[in-house]
Amino acid sequence: MPVEATRRRRSRTATSSEPEASAAGQRTAAGAAAITLGLLDALHDTPSISQRSLASELGIALGLTNAYIRRCVRRGLVKVSQAPANRYAYYLTPKGFAEKSRLTARFLTSSFGLYRRARQQCDDLLAEAVARRWQRIALFGVGDIAEIAVLCAIGQPLTIVGAINPRSSNGATFMNLPVAPSVRALDGVDGVLFASLQRPQEGYDALVREIEPERVLVPALLKVRAANGADGTPPAVQG
Repeated sequence: MPVEATRRRRSRTATSSEPEASAAGQRTAAGAAAITLGLLDALHDTPSISQRSLASELGIALGLTNAYIRRCVRRGLVKVSQAPANRYAYYLTPKGFAEKSRLTARFLTSSFGLYRRARQQCDDLLAEAVARRWQRIALFGVGDIAEIAVLCAIGQPLTIVGAINPRSSNGATFMNLPVAPSVRALDGVDGVLFASLQRPQEGYDALVREIEPERVLVPALLKVRAANGADGTPPAVQG
Protein backbone atom coordinates (compact mmCIF):
# COMPACT_ATOMS: atom_id res chain seq x y z
CA MET A 1 0.00 0.00 0.00
CA PRO A 2 1.43 3.44 -0.89
CA VAL A 3 2.74 5.47 2.04
CA GLU A 4 0.35 8.39 1.37
CA ALA A 5 -2.67 6.07 1.32
CA THR A 6 -1.56 4.54 4.60
CA ARG A 7 -1.28 8.00 6.17
CA ARG A 8 -4.77 8.94 4.97
CA ARG A 9 -6.19 5.72 6.40
CA ARG A 10 -4.54 6.35 9.79
CA SER A 11 -5.77 9.93 9.76
CA ARG A 12 -9.37 8.84 9.09
CA THR A 13 -9.15 6.19 11.81
CA ALA A 14 -7.85 8.66 14.39
CA THR A 15 -10.47 11.26 13.47
CA SER A 16 -13.37 8.81 13.62
CA SER A 17 -12.29 7.53 17.04
CA GLU A 18 -12.21 11.00 18.63
CA PRO A 19 -16.01 11.24 19.22
CA GLU A 20 -15.99 7.72 20.64
CA ALA A 21 -13.16 8.60 23.01
CA SER A 22 -14.96 11.77 24.04
CA ALA A 23 -18.22 9.89 24.70
CA ALA A 24 -16.34 7.24 26.67
CA GLY A 25 -14.73 9.97 28.77
CA GLN A 26 -18.10 11.54 29.47
CA ARG A 27 -19.52 8.18 30.52
CA THR A 28 -16.54 7.61 32.83
CA ALA A 29 -16.93 11.06 34.42
CA ALA A 30 -20.68 10.52 34.89
CA GLY A 31 -20.02 7.13 36.45
CA ALA A 32 -17.45 8.60 38.84
CA ALA A 33 -19.87 11.35 39.85
CA ALA A 34 -22.62 8.78 40.43
CA ILE A 35 -20.34 6.69 42.66
CA THR A 36 -19.26 9.76 44.60
CA LEU A 37 -22.88 10.80 45.18
CA GLY A 38 -23.83 7.27 46.24
CA LEU A 39 -20.87 7.17 48.62
CA LEU A 40 -21.69 10.54 50.18
CA ASP A 41 -25.35 9.55 50.57
CA ALA A 42 -24.42 6.25 52.21
CA LEU A 43 -21.87 7.78 54.59
CA HIS A 44 -24.35 10.49 55.58
CA ASP A 45 -27.05 7.91 56.33
CA THR A 46 -24.73 5.43 58.10
CA PRO A 47 -21.43 6.96 59.28
CA SER A 48 -20.27 3.68 60.82
CA ILE A 49 -20.88 1.59 57.69
CA SER A 50 -18.08 -0.85 56.85
CA GLN A 51 -16.22 -0.52 53.58
CA ARG A 52 -17.37 -4.00 52.59
CA SER A 53 -21.03 -3.08 53.13
CA LEU A 54 -20.47 0.20 51.34
CA ALA A 55 -18.93 -1.61 48.36
CA SER A 56 -21.93 -3.93 48.22
CA GLU A 57 -24.35 -1.01 48.37
CA LEU A 58 -22.52 0.86 45.61
CA GLY A 59 -22.04 -2.25 43.49
CA ILE A 60 -18.29 -1.76 43.08
CA ALA A 61 -15.16 -3.59 44.21
CA LEU A 62 -13.87 -3.17 47.75
CA GLY A 63 -10.56 -1.75 46.53
CA LEU A 64 -12.35 0.83 44.39
CA THR A 65 -14.54 1.79 47.35
CA ASN A 66 -11.43 2.39 49.45
CA ALA A 67 -9.96 4.52 46.65
CA TYR A 68 -13.11 6.68 46.46
CA ILE A 69 -13.16 7.16 50.23
CA ARG A 70 -9.52 8.25 50.18
CA ARG A 71 -10.25 10.62 47.31
CA CYS A 72 -13.16 12.17 49.22
CA VAL A 73 -10.97 12.58 52.30
CA ARG A 74 -8.24 14.28 50.24
CA ARG A 75 -10.83 16.63 48.72
CA GLY A 76 -12.07 17.58 52.19
CA LEU A 77 -15.53 16.06 51.63
CA VAL A 78 -15.27 13.40 54.33
CA LYS A 79 -13.49 13.14 57.66
CA VAL A 80 -12.66 9.87 59.40
CA SER A 81 -12.63 9.11 63.11
CA GLN A 82 -11.87 5.99 65.12
CA ALA A 83 -14.93 4.05 66.26
CA PRO A 84 -15.23 1.22 68.81
CA ALA A 85 -14.18 -2.34 67.91
CA ASN A 86 -11.42 -1.17 65.56
CA ARG A 87 -13.93 0.38 63.18
CA TYR A 88 -14.04 3.76 61.56
CA ALA A 89 -16.79 6.33 61.29
CA TYR A 90 -17.09 8.65 58.32
CA TYR A 91 -18.63 12.09 58.53
CA LEU A 92 -19.47 14.54 55.77
CA THR A 93 -17.85 17.94 56.15
CA PRO A 94 -19.70 21.13 55.19
CA LYS A 95 -17.85 20.89 51.88
CA GLY A 96 -19.08 17.30 51.58
CA PHE A 97 -22.71 18.33 52.13
CA ALA A 98 -22.32 21.06 49.52
CA GLU A 99 -20.87 18.58 47.02
CA LYS A 100 -23.69 16.11 47.75
CA SER A 101 -26.26 18.83 47.07
CA ARG A 102 -24.47 19.87 43.86
CA LEU A 103 -24.31 16.32 42.53
CA THR A 104 -27.93 15.68 43.53
CA ALA A 105 -29.09 18.75 41.61
CA ARG A 106 -27.00 17.72 38.60
CA PHE A 107 -28.46 14.23 38.44
CA LEU A 108 -32.02 15.34 39.12
CA THR A 109 -31.89 17.95 36.39
CA SER A 110 -30.79 15.37 33.83
CA SER A 111 -33.05 12.60 35.07
CA PHE A 112 -35.98 11.51 32.95
CA GLY A 113 -37.77 10.52 36.13
CA LEU A 114 -37.58 13.99 37.67
CA TYR A 115 -41.08 15.09 36.68
CA ARG A 116 -42.75 11.88 37.89
CA ARG A 117 -40.96 11.87 41.24
CA ALA A 118 -41.37 15.61 41.79
CA ARG A 119 -45.07 15.48 40.94
CA GLN A 120 -45.75 12.62 43.35
CA GLN A 121 -43.81 14.22 46.17
CA CYS A 122 -45.35 17.67 45.62
CA ASP A 123 -48.81 16.08 45.61
CA ASP A 124 -48.07 14.36 48.91
CA LEU A 125 -46.62 17.47 50.53
CA LEU A 126 -49.54 19.64 49.43
CA ALA A 127 -51.89 17.05 50.90
CA GLU A 128 -49.89 17.29 54.13
CA ALA A 129 -50.24 21.09 54.05
CA VAL A 130 -54.01 20.70 53.70
CA ALA A 131 -54.04 18.19 56.59
CA ARG A 132 -52.26 20.79 58.70
CA ARG A 133 -54.98 23.26 57.75
CA TRP A 134 -52.61 25.57 55.98
CA GLN A 135 -54.52 27.90 53.70
CA ARG A 136 -51.79 30.21 52.39
CA ILE A 137 -48.43 28.83 51.37
CA ALA A 138 -45.38 30.13 49.54
CA LEU A 139 -42.91 28.34 47.31
CA PHE A 140 -39.18 28.69 47.76
CA GLY A 141 -37.68 28.63 44.28
CA VAL A 142 -38.66 29.62 40.76
CA GLY A 143 -37.49 26.62 38.74
CA ASP A 144 -38.82 23.28 37.51
CA ILE A 145 -39.86 21.91 40.92
CA ALA A 146 -41.73 25.11 41.75
CA GLU A 147 -43.55 24.96 38.42
CA ILE A 148 -44.60 21.38 39.12
CA ALA A 149 -45.82 22.42 42.59
CA VAL A 150 -47.99 25.16 41.08
CA LEU A 151 -49.61 22.64 38.75
CA CYS A 152 -50.13 20.17 41.59
CA ALA A 153 -51.84 22.86 43.68
CA ILE A 154 -54.63 23.32 41.15
CA GLY A 155 -57.82 22.10 42.80
CA GLN A 156 -56.31 21.95 46.29
CA PRO A 157 -58.12 23.94 49.03
CA LEU A 158 -55.18 26.27 49.58
CA THR A 159 -53.61 29.28 47.91
CA ILE A 160 -50.03 29.77 46.76
CA VAL A 161 -49.52 33.43 47.59
CA GLY A 162 -46.13 33.80 45.92
CA ALA A 163 -42.66 32.46 45.29
CA ILE A 164 -39.46 33.29 47.16
CA ASN A 165 -36.23 34.03 45.35
CA PRO A 166 -33.57 35.91 47.35
CA ARG A 167 -32.11 37.25 44.08
CA SER A 168 -35.42 38.50 42.70
CA SER A 169 -35.86 41.98 41.30
CA ASN A 170 -38.74 44.33 42.03
CA GLY A 171 -41.92 43.39 40.20
CA ALA A 172 -40.72 39.91 39.24
CA THR A 173 -43.33 37.22 38.68
CA PHE A 174 -43.32 33.44 38.27
CA MET A 175 -46.27 31.65 36.69
CA ASN A 176 -48.43 34.70 37.48
CA LEU A 177 -47.29 34.67 41.11
CA PRO A 178 -45.45 37.58 42.73
CA VAL A 179 -41.81 36.81 43.51
CA ALA A 180 -40.46 38.11 46.83
CA PRO A 181 -36.91 38.10 48.20
CA SER A 182 -37.97 36.65 51.57
CA VAL A 183 -40.85 35.11 53.53
CA ARG A 184 -41.30 38.39 55.40
CA ALA A 185 -42.20 40.11 52.13
CA LEU A 186 -45.26 37.88 51.75
CA ASP A 187 -48.22 38.43 54.05
CA GLY A 188 -49.95 35.74 56.08
CA VAL A 189 -47.98 32.64 55.04
CA ASP A 190 -48.86 29.48 56.95
CA GLY A 191 -45.96 27.48 55.56
CA VAL A 192 -43.47 27.10 52.73
CA LEU A 193 -42.99 24.33 50.17
CA PHE A 194 -39.28 24.25 49.40
CA ALA A 195 -38.84 23.76 45.65
CA SER A 196 -35.37 24.86 44.60
CA LEU A 197 -32.79 22.77 42.75
CA GLN A 198 -30.17 25.50 42.97
CA ARG A 199 -27.93 24.81 45.98
CA PRO A 200 -30.85 23.38 47.94
CA GLN A 201 -28.96 22.99 51.22
CA GLU A 202 -27.85 26.62 51.26
CA GLY A 203 -31.35 27.79 50.33
CA TYR A 204 -32.97 25.68 53.02
CA ASP A 205 -30.52 26.84 55.70
CA ALA A 206 -31.24 30.46 54.82
CA LEU A 207 -35.00 29.86 54.79
CA VAL A 208 -35.17 28.29 58.26
CA ARG A 209 -33.41 31.34 59.65
CA GLU A 210 -36.57 33.22 58.69
CA ILE A 211 -39.26 30.66 59.47
CA GLU A 212 -39.56 27.70 61.82
CA PRO A 213 -38.36 24.40 60.29
CA GLU A 214 -41.69 22.74 61.09
CA ARG A 215 -43.37 25.22 58.74
CA VAL A 216 -41.20 24.11 55.81
CA LEU A 217 -41.99 21.05 53.69
CA VAL A 218 -39.22 19.64 51.49
CA PRO A 219 -39.46 16.98 48.75
CA ALA A 220 -37.21 14.10 49.77
CA LEU A 221 -35.67 13.98 46.30
CA LEU A 222 -33.77 17.20 47.10
CA LYS A 223 -31.88 15.36 49.87
CA VAL A 224 -31.79 18.39 52.13
CA ARG A 225 -30.35 17.97 55.62
CA ALA A 226 -32.95 19.54 57.88
CA ALA A 227 -32.31 21.71 60.92
CA ASN A 228 -32.93 18.72 63.19
CA GLY A 229 -30.13 16.78 61.45
CA ALA A 230 -32.38 14.52 59.37
CA ASP A 231 -32.76 14.34 55.61
CA GLY A 232 -35.70 16.46 54.53
CA THR A 233 -38.14 18.17 56.83
CA PRO A 234 -40.81 16.04 58.49
CA PRO A 235 -42.77 14.64 56.91
CA ALA A 236 -40.18 14.02 54.21
CA VAL A 237 -41.62 12.09 51.27
CA GLN A 238 -39.46 9.27 50.05
CA GLY A 239 -39.34 8.71 46.32
